[in-house]
This record gives sequence, C-alpha cells and structure tokens, in this order.
Amino acid sequence: MTSSPSQTAPKLSCKNVWKLYGAGAEKHLGQVDASSLDDATAKSLAQSIREKDGIVASSNVSFDVMPGEIFVIMGLSGSGKSTIVRCLSRLVEPTAGEVLLDGQDLLKASGKELIDIRRHKMGMVFQSFGLMPHLNVLENVAFPLKLQGMDAKERLARAERVISLVGLEGREDSFPSQLSGGQQQRVGIARSLAVEPEVWFLDEPFSALDPLIRRQMQDEFLRLQQELHKSIVFITHDFLEALRIADRMAIMKDGEVVQIGRPVDLILNPVNDYVREFTNDVPWELILTAGDVASDSTPPPGIKEVSASTNVAELLPYLASHDTGVAVKNDDGTLMHMTSQNVIAALASGVSDASAVKD
Repeated sequence: MTSSPSQTAPKLSCKNVWKLYGAGAEKHLGQVDASSLDDATAKSLAQSIREKDGIVASSNVSFDVMPGEIFVIMGLSGSGKSTIVRCLSRLVEPTAGEVLLDGQDLLKASGKELIDIRRHKMGMVFQSFGLMPHLNVLENVAFPLKLQGMDAKERLARAERVISLVGLEGREDSFPSQLSGGQQQRVGIARSLAVEPEVWFLDEPFSALDPLIRRQMQDEFLRLQQELHKSIVFITHDFLEALRIADRMAIMKDGEVVQIGRPVDLILNPVNDYVREFTNDVPWELILTAGDVASDSTPPPGIKEVSASTNVAELLPYLASHDTGVAVKNDDGTLMHMTSQNVIAALASGVSDASAVKD
C-alpha cells in the first residue's frame, strides 16, 4: 500500500454528483441547488425521484482524491460505483454536480478540452481489456500516443519503457490472442500508463482473472504505484482486494456514499449493518496496526519498542510470551502501550467504537 497522501489540495474532487436516468431526468431535481443538500435532504430527494419512476444511479456523491492516493470505491452490484467513475471521466454525463481536476471543473470543459484532458491527463483500465486484436503488444500500448500526435520514434520508445515496467519485455511482437488473461491485462495497464496520466481510473480491472493471477496483478499494481505515485480511483466489489490496496475507501449503496475512511476505520467503526457485513469475514489481525489498538497509557520503561504502523499479526507471538507488551512509537515520537489484552479487546468485542480498543 502507498504511504498516506500528503495533506495538500485534492488532485480530484467529486462534489454533489447526481446521475439520473429516465424521461425528464434533469427536471426531477427541479430548482434544487444540488450543491447545498445535506445527506438527509439528498436521501429524501432520491427517494422522491424513485417514486416518480426516475432511476437514481448516483445520489449527491462527494469525495476527494489526494495526490498519490489510492482511493477505492466499492459496493455490491448496482450500488453505483461504476457509474460514478464514468461520471468522473465524463464517459457518462452527470445530471448535476462538479468534478474538479486540479480545480478545473471537468463538467464545464468543452468537447475539445475534454478530449485533450483524456488524452494527456487520464488513464483508464476496465474489466474488459479492450485490446485491438490486429495490433501487437507494442502497437497496442503506443496507440494512445499516436492519437496524441506523438512522432513514431518517441511513442515507440515510451511504449517500450512501460512494457518493461509491467514486466512484458520480450512480448512486444505478440498479438493479444497469443497472451494469457493476466498478460493481456498488463498490456491494458501499460497502454493506460503510456500517456503518463495524472489521474488513473481502474474499474474492476482484475475481476475477470483467476484468483492466483488476480493476486499477482494486485502485487504488480502496488509495485507500480510505489514507483509512479499516481492519484488513483479503483473500483472493486471485493472487500479483501480493497483492503490490500486502498489508502482510503468509500462504500456505496443505492447510488449513495455510505461511509468514507481508511480500511481500518471502516472495520473499527462501521456506520451501519451494511458496512459491517463487508467486514465480517476480514482477518482483523492482518489489517490492524499497533497504533490502531494501543492504549494511550505510558508504557513501562525498558520494554520492546515498535512503530505504530507495525502489523498486529507480526506482534502476536511476542505478546503471547511478554505480558508487559510493547511500547508503540507514533510518528511524532510519543509512546503508547500495547499488550495482548488490547488485541483481545479489538478482536473479541466487535469494536463498534474505536475508543473501546484503547480503553
């Protein structure tokens, strides 16, 4: 997983975005200022639209994506997660709201401006690989650069670099039909990276792959992010996949954002039963860190010191044989205390309140 994004201005902001379908969809919002609705009012309005036979695919969706952050959007089928990522790129036109890229409202961009933004600032990877069967790997990867008007020598050189980056050296002359599913997805990833995008949209890119290949592609994705530090919106319906890769995540239901936070925040403090259902089968000891479960009390002198980011699973054998526990060092140098009792409280109580873990 990437490090936490720096606290600067958001790279991408989705503000009060609605997407309605049906006859006279825009009229359903009437004279309402969608940018000023609170959650309760928006929920009531969405229900009213449904009662009038309107289809609410996205309802007042808002979130920020920080520079270098992997922001995961997840939910069950029909929750609106794929619709919202298409609204961000205007592959689907939102009914209302704002989508800001570096402060520029993409919904106000002209057709020409939008084409330029897509060609130079956005990368997109979807579940369907979308490779052109008559082009080899090198030509597929270089294709978006050809659309940009880049000269042949430069675009082929850049294509070769990203092919190497995704581990497909030696397959440049292969055609899609000669590649495995995982290799085809690597070509799709390389093609999206060739434009050197500032924001990267991935809509369930690994869901069509076998479990082993999927795990390998997740590892590859994280390796790439460590090198490239892209601002990423990643769509998935798999909570364990989200836990592996997300810096922060949003859970959607019925077109609405139910909760946003770090994966551990959603595990420790699910806002309702819908979110709690996603976390039921999560191996918490693999997700929680020492900083998540340590108490604020002063640790005894002379005991083992660990960083707050240390995974709880790594500490279990030590805690089992050391009743005094460990001293947990925060980024600011302050110390907290963690014993096996803190872990037991976190794993056994259900942790409906994060403060319960630290008591």
